[in-house]
Amino acid sequence: IVVRSKTNTENLKGGKSQINVTEIPYEVNKAQLVKRIDEMRINKKVEGIAEVRDESDRNGLSIAIELKREANKEGILNFLFKNTDLQVNYNFNMVAIDKMTPKRVGLLRMLSAYLEFRKEVILKRTKFDLNKAQNRMHIVEGLIKALSILDQIITTIRASKNRKDAKQNLIDQFEFTDPQAEAIVTLQLYRLSNTDVTELEDEQKKLQAAITNFKLIIGDEKELFKVLKKELLEVKKEFGTPRLSEVQSEVSELKIDTKVLVPDEDVVVMVSKDGYIKRSSLRSFTATGETENGLKEDDYPILLEKSNTLSHLFLFTNKGHLIYRPVYEIADSKWKDTGEHISQSIGLDSDEQIIEAMTFKTLDETGQFITATDDGYIKQTTFKDYLPGRTYKKHPSVYIKLKSDDSRVVSISYRKTVSENSTVLLMSYTGLALRFDLAEVPVNGARTAGVKSMGLKGDDHVVNMQVVSDDDNVAIVTTRGAFKAMKLAEVPVTSRARKGVLILRELKSDPHRVGGFISYHADFKGAFEIITDRPTVQEVLAEEHGLGSRYSNGSFVLDVETQGTPVMIKQKAIELVI
Repeated sequence: IVVRSKTNTENLKGGKSQINVTEIPYEVNKAQLVKRIDEMRINKKVEGIAEVRDESDRNGLSIAIELKREANKEGILNFLFKNTDLQVNYNFNMVAIDKMTPKRVGLLRMLSAYLEFRKEVILKRTKFDLNKAQNRMHIVEGLIKALSILDQIITTIRASKNRKDAKQNLIDQFEFTDPQAEAIVTLQLYRLSNTDVTELEDEQKKLQAAITNFKLIIGDEKELFKVLKKELLEVKKEFGTPRLSEVQSEVSELKIDTKVLVPDEDVVVMVSKDGYIKRSSLRSFTATGETENGLKEDDYPILLEKSNTLSHLFLFTNKGHLIYRPVYEIADSKWKDTGEHISQSIGLDSDEQIIEAMTFKTLDETGQFITATDDGYIKQTTFKDYLPGRTYKKHPSVYIKLKSDDSRVVSISYRKTVSENSTVLLMSYTGLALRFDLAEVPVNGARTAGVKSMGLKGDDHVVNMQVVSDDDNVAIVTTRGAFKAMKLAEVPVTSRARKGVLILRELKSDPHRVGGFISYHADFKGAFEIITDRPTVQEVLAEEHGLGSRYSNGSFVLDVETQGTPVMIKQKAIELVI
């Protein structure tokens, strides 16, 4: 049974409001309750409470919870119901002996069993009263008969030897029964009057009416129920008190808006390649500057964006694990600090890396994720399949089932809406490219591997996957440090699970291999960042490189020996302006 305090809200001056508590559940300590609510206010467990006061006096209990301006009254009240003794649960075991058997019974069965018991009591009582009335009726009839022949009775008794002989003579001469004869011989002389005869006749009438009524109750269940109802109403009249609590047919669901628990604040969120995450206030970010982010020289952000404390962060690892964090749960750090490493709160393998980070304003998104692995598998999954579970703080969830321990996720992207002409572009390490319609990729659940994306031979593997449009271009960086841009149309649209077409010219010695690629709109005038395994970052301006043919190897833009082997290419992020 859920027992909830009686509350009401009122508006105060200046846009403020107040929650008044006039009754609290039985056995709840009022002082401790007030202290608990005030501790929540001090520790900022809930936003919007300005003050908590105990205003109880001789007129009764009263707790005033004053709220800040424009605070969410309903949300705060629901939070207090859920997290304090303003609402408590009383648990009890409804096991009873029902018809000589222990059973778990409900209220309806308990009431019906009580009515059955009351019926049985009334029936037994009525039978007892009937028997008693019939016995008395028998005696009264004998006394009336005796008084009608009083002189003969007296003569017989005077002629008898003793009391026993007198009883027997009355039975033999006048056909009295033993109980009637006993009543006659014990009759006192003062009762032998006309008045007594009248009283006996009145008693006979009353007994006859009672006997008729008793037989009616025993023989007719409707009459029995009338007696039962009458007695219950008498009990109600004598012992009933007005109900103090309000009984509701349903337990109302407590929905707590996150805004009640978390201040609505714009922040900067950063996730680094090495797994450091943090959120910083806009003031700290602006005062320090974007480049002074506290990361080590060989680390760099894979996510850097303005977000909100009420938003949601998804982190995807290369081993198919999804880590979820509400933005407000990320450690609040100064922008110049490194932040916390994800391993401080969740366990990942030593060789496991975060490859993608995304933020979402709500958990009600309707789009789909497209995921590709290096061993040639791809799938689409709806947003709702990646919703966090109860153990998200300690355990990551699985967003794709990898075929082997050596398999890795190379790309995951999210599309809120997908256009009809969207295609998927994959490239393998040896320089093969395959393009097919996104519609060929089925939608599967989280713990599935998907379908074959590309036909790979030998030790070849998929380097990256992009969802592209027909008018896009493609930028490719090779393991020898060459950069090439070409039209997407150079790769024809075919079908899923094929080998693909060659997009690099094969060399007999030291051939070029695909280090990474990215699609971009044909009007893009910005810069690309090529990241090596050192890591170092080399910028390449799109305007400085024309579009090459499918069979060219591009032009060299970095020295592999001094700068490292390219492993990724991405568009240079626009400076974050707050």
